[in-house]
Amino acid sequence: MALRAGVAGGVLSTIAVAGSGSASAEPVTETVEMPVLSPTAGLSLAVEESVQAQQQVAFEQEVRAQEDAAAQTAEKTAVKAKAEAVRLAEAEKKAEEQREREAAAAAERERERERASRTAERTTLTTQTSTGSSGSTAPSGGNSASTPAPSTSTPASGSVATVIAFLKAQVGDAYVMGATGPNSWDCSSLVQAAFRQVNIDLPRVSQDQSTAGTQVGTSNLQVGDILYWGAAGSAYHTGVYIGDGKYLDAANPAKGVVIQDLSGYPATGAVRVL
Repeated sequence: MALRAGVAGGVLSTIAVAGSGSASAEPVTETVEMPVLSPTAGLSLAVEESVQAQQQVAFEQEVRAQEDAAAQTAEKTAVKAKAEAVRLAEAEKKAEEQREREAAAAAERERERERASRTAERTTLTTQTSTGSSGSTAPSGGNSASTPAPSTSTPASGSVATVIAFLKAQVGDAYVMGATGPNSWDCSSLVQAAFRQVNIDLPRVSQDQSTAGTQVGTSNLQVGDILYWGAAGSAYHTGVYIGDGKYLDAANPAKGVVIQDLSGYPATGAVRVL
């Protein structure tokens, strides 16, 4: 309708101008073909566009709804997975703690058995030593009291075996600096205690033990020789040679009392007190 009005207005204006320009001119007759427009065409187009817009909005809303639902599902799945992972981790932690407790209990039982075994061996050794060292009598006509043997005297045969047996009974004990038994030792206290089983009273520290007997070197070792590391008189470690190229000592806090191969840690020297 607006288009028609505009066209008609333009035509009338043209005719008026032509008429005013020449009064004597003959009237001009012009036919203008007007476009034919359906009264409902514009309304239909608008309705169609509105429907398409609504459909687009509905589609977008549906897509967002699907995305939100997917995100919620993923979040729930993640929460469940995390909860399950936490549960499994806690279960594994409890199982590991249980295994550690069982291992500690088993280790303690084993240590108890070893201590009991060493205690029994020590009791036997002490009994044997007491039996072997007692009963010395004075010569006929002399004092009836027993004469104690000097602390550095050489004991009867078999004393080396007594020393070695005592030392082997301590294998597995702990190394503790300054300890003197019965279940923990340092190097020199173990050597001192072993030779005390056969009435040989050695000095307490390694430096003095390295000069306590006859120097024999390391090329002519006999079972029962005291090995030392460092210079004689200033040695920092001692042990006892037990034969077959091996020695027994209270090594260090990590090893405790052990039997070791002399080739792995050659001694500086050795002294013989038996």
